[in-house]
Amino acid sequence: MRYAFMGLDFDRLDALAAARKIVALARGNRFSYIVTPNVDHVVQLDRLNDPALAMAYRNAELCLCDSRNLARLARWSGINLPVVTGSDLTRDLLVAALPSAKIAVVGGDEQIHGDLAALFPRFEWTFFTPPMGIRHDPAARTAIAEFVEAAAADVVFLAVGAPQSEMVCAEINQRGRARGVALCIGASLEFLTGAKNRAPVWMRRTGFEWLFRLLSEPQRLWRRYLLEGPRIFILWQQWQQERKINVARLPV
Repeated sequence: MRYAFMGLDFDRLDALAAARKIVALARGNRFSYIVTPNVDHVVQLDRLNDPALAMAYRNAELCLCDSRNLARLARWSGINLPVVTGSDLTRDLLVAALPSAKIAVVGGDEQIHGDLAALFPRFEWTFFTPPMGIRHDPAARTAIAEFVEAAAADVVFLAVGAPQSEMVCAEINQRGRARGVALCIGASLEFLTGAKNRAPVWMRRTGFEWLFRLLSEPQRLWRRYLLEGPRIFILWQQWQQERKINVARLPV
């Protein structure tokens, strides 16, 4: 079952059910991918207004809410949206849910790659560091697709940020030559290996993880959280109005 909210169709799965679904997908021969939209993703989707990017989210096998603030807006709209963060999902899969598996990672540096292999030796790891500018470089996206196809991994972690990860997954899916399940996981591997500090649990639970990240990396993230992020409230109000209009148009 999916919930339609602010232009996305979110799956009604908790963290445990999502992990079990991913483990099952990892055993299959077809390719599928998981997206975990947060406030920044929703704002980007509106700002870019790219039909291909919107389709990439719609074609995902699972669409999981990665934001307690987004879930709060949904609750104010009468929608109970489960929160399954990409960072927690990545941790759960690697620590407990996944049995021995072949895992491919797109993104990260040699330090993170080495730390992952040392932390989780039960997995067979393969890594690829793509060039910069993936979003505007079709050749770079093709190189990633070819790596994923050749790796034939059970699970692929794409740590190249949004919307690049989602674009690449959609293109891999369209090519029809890969297998396994891919997850668009942002900075999750950096948190897991300690390359970056994650917000304390209380800040995550209360929806203030964004503030911790802003204070940790102000030069890189100020625009996302202070300039672009607040637009989510305008988009939510617009969505609410459109929803009311659509309901009013329904036949009595």
